[in-house]
Amino acid sequence: MYGKMLIAYFSASPSRRTEQVAHKIVDVIGGDLHEIVPAVPYTEDDLNWNDSKSRSSVEMRDPKSRPAIAGEPLDLAPYQVIFVGFPIWWYVAPHIINTFLESYDFTGKTIIPFCTGSGNALSGMEEDIPRFAKGAQIRKGFGIQGKLVHNSPEQAKIHVANWLASLGYTN
Repeated sequence: MYGKMLIAYFSASPSRRTEQVAHKIVDVIGGDLHEIVPAVPYTEDDLNWNDSKSRSSVEMRDPKSRPAIAGEPLDLAPYQVIFVGFPIWWYVAPHIINTFLESYDFTGKTIIPFCTGSGNALSGMEEDIPRFAKGAQIRKGFGIQGKLVHNSPEQAKIHVANWLASLGYTN
């Protein structure tokens, strides 16, 4: 009914909250799971937002930063709907998400963003994605507090299911 779906996500912190949300999406509606893995993995020191010299801080200050992705490119041809998940870094998606989005032709595809963070807003990503994912149709995204995912996994699954139902996706 919805076409073949891919749930692609980037999750760098030890808590892996974005990965947990990706799995909840698969639990509710199915689809293929794909982790966006950086060519150079992030260490805890790399993710220290309190250190202006940490790798993530340096990358996020540079709007042209495009961290490399490990592995072979995906074949997106079979997918009509692509969920793209990420944590919020410095109020936006990490630049590796831009790398991912700029690496493919999304013409005729639907992208649905989702994110985790201390708040629950997508921080304008729904407006930013078309700049990076040429040809994609963007649907209403979803933001969820990371601590809810960690502390109340069943409650988080209900929030995810309600969001997906609001888009017309049910299992």
